[in-house]
Amino acid sequence: MVVRLPTLQQIDRLGSDFGLTLTAEEVAGFQQAFKGPLASYGRLEELVPPALAPVAPRSPGYRPPASENPYGAWYWKTEIKTGSDGLLQGKKVAIKDNICVAGVPMMNGSALLEGYVPEMDATVVTRILDAGGTIAGKAACEDLCFSGASHTCAGGVIRNPHNPAHSAGGSSGGSAALVAAGEVPMALGGDQGGSIRTPSSWCGVYGLKPTWGLVPTTGSMPISYSVDHCGPMCASVEDVARLLTVIAGHDGWDTRTIAARTGDYMGALGKSAQGLRIGILREGFGHPESDPAVNEKVRNTIAALGKAGVEAEEVSVPWHLDGPHVWSGIILEGAAEMMLKGYGVGNNVHGYYPLSMQEAFARGMGTRINDVSPTVKLVLMLGEYMHRHYHGRYHSKAQNLRGLLRRAYDEALEKYDVLAMPTIPFTATPIPPPDAPLNVAIDTALNMQANTCSFDVSGHPAFTVPCGRINGLPVGLMLVGRHFEEATLIRLAAAIEAGGDWKLN
Repeated sequence: MVVRLPTLQQIDRLGSDFGLTLTAEEVAGFQQAFKGPLASYGRLEELVPPALAPVAPRSPGYRPPASENPYGAWYWKTEIKTGSDGLLQGKKVAIKDNICVAGVPMMNGSALLEGYVPEMDATVVTRILDAGGTIAGKAACEDLCFSGASHTCAGGVIRNPHNPAHSAGGSSGGSAALVAAGEVPMALGGDQGGSIRTPSSWCGVYGLKPTWGLVPTTGSMPISYSVDHCGPMCASVEDVARLLTVIAGHDGWDTRTIAARTGDYMGALGKSAQGLRIGILREGFGHPESDPAVNEKVRNTIAALGKAGVEAEEVSVPWHLDGPHVWSGIILEGAAEMMLKGYGVGNNVHGYYPLSMQEAFARGMGTRINDVSPTVKLVLMLGEYMHRHYHGRYHSKAQNLRGLLRRAYDEALEKYDVLAMPTIPFTATPIPPPDAPLNVAIDTALNMQANTCSFDVSGHPAFTVPCGRINGLPVGLMLVGRHFEEATLIRLAAAIEAGGDWKLN
């Protein structure tokens, strides 16, 4: 690709776009001034950047037919492995389709990336393969991950294995459905507003959103740098501990992970929960949409832990109710600028930039933008509206407020080891029909995040644990801990899972 010197007309138009009034002489002068910097771009084109080279040979796999994909949870099937010994030996792992796997098509649930095949493996993929895991395929996800339900994926609806008429949750719905259906014991998900925890809760599996900055997202498609998370979704607490052990820690690229403090997650499995203190978050139960039956399941599970020596009492964090407002201020403009206008990578982040993904996404934005879901259109237009008319003021203010939100949770966690509440205030909702009105399609995709999104802003680790069913649909209990204390969450989740005579079915 050659960077061409702009014409006089192009320079004049650029100036006009920024409100500059340039004379013909100034336009010609700027054209000459462009030549020096553009020579650097010519040299950049000649230089070869480092690559995230794949560690295992592979075939591209295949897109499974409906007979092999009853819940629409697979995007692509593969069998990639190194044969290495390690913590994941013999384990099949599904990779959310916003994470690059070299040689395997990647769509991120969107028409904008249809046909794209990355040449790189994300850090988490390399780590799984090095630990002996098998990449079983790409799990379908929502259109650019902008939905907490499972009806916006360009490849088709993702269905809940417990009731196929109901949502699997999103945006990592395929990951949760594959684990719930028993097709894989482990999967990777991403979480910017609840996208690991929502589908895990609704599908009845274990899903951990790690502390922000614990797991590198190098080689993954972001939404917004300051709320992006990647984490495990598994059939058991032990598998969560195994997968987190493998993927956590700085990778030399993602600067968010420089301060990461990894823990002994496997060791936490064998530790008693006796002596742990739970703060039952009052504001996590009081939403207008809260289902009393969900509240009861969660409270009963917490109460039953008393037999395991766990203490629990109610605590109030009023900031929890303002967390979703802070989150909206950050993610709307953050996503519009970084993911959509930034062609899937953004800029000014010190990390690895997947150039081929950026170019493929830019082509899609230029040719297929009308094919995206209503939720993507909403984020694009509303984020741009706030940016143009309010000059980023509310994004900046929300970023400043996140410190107060984090401090409010931190203060509660000085007294308690864990905060607890329902993951989602209600069970999985019915999948809306294809011809649902626009407002129904959007509301159904975004109406479940009251308890989850605040912890993407504050960065605290949050673990959803199955705690029963209502009318056959799973209920999730969310455990929130101190930064980089995932081991405490695993320790308590293991006690809930093991149950003994306090286990609730």
